[in-house]
Amino acid sequence: MQFGDRWFCIFVVMQRIVIINGPNLNLLGNREPSVYGNQSFDEFLHQLRIIFPAIVIDYFQSNVEGELINTLHNVGFSVDGIVFNAGGYTHTSVAIADAVAAIASPVIEVHISNVYAREEYRHVSLMAKNCKGVIAGLGLDGYKLAISSFIKL
Repeated sequence: MQFGDRWFCIFVVMQRIVIINGPNLNLLGNREPSVYGNQSFDEFLHQLRIIFPAIVIDYFQSNVEGELINTLHNVGFSVDGIVFNAGGYTHTSVAIADAVAAIASPVIEVHISNVYAREEYRHVSLMAKNCKGVIAGLGLDGYKLAISSFIKL
């Protein structure tokens, strides 16, 4: 860009957020609609990218514990934030909790349902102590809130 006799360079630094979803979240839109709603995550992700156009939002989903750990390792030193719904692994996987503890990028744990209104074993998150925060029970809006909190950082 040129103004008069001067050249100006404008650098736009976009934040990069990765959403990682664990087991059974590939079934959103079909799985227990009374709990998880009728919208697929792909539809919701499209909406998120419209709501947050200045943020690069990457997405990964797996039902396999090791793939989730590998993804945390691969992105956990290069992104501005990770929104992580580990599903049932939240309450059972020491390995995922260790992976969250080992990375540098901040992680916000998200749950679509209110885990505290469900079975007692769901009341304990093995990874929460290593997360920047936890959002539960607000449906898919929890993902929006997590992304919004990274913008404020």
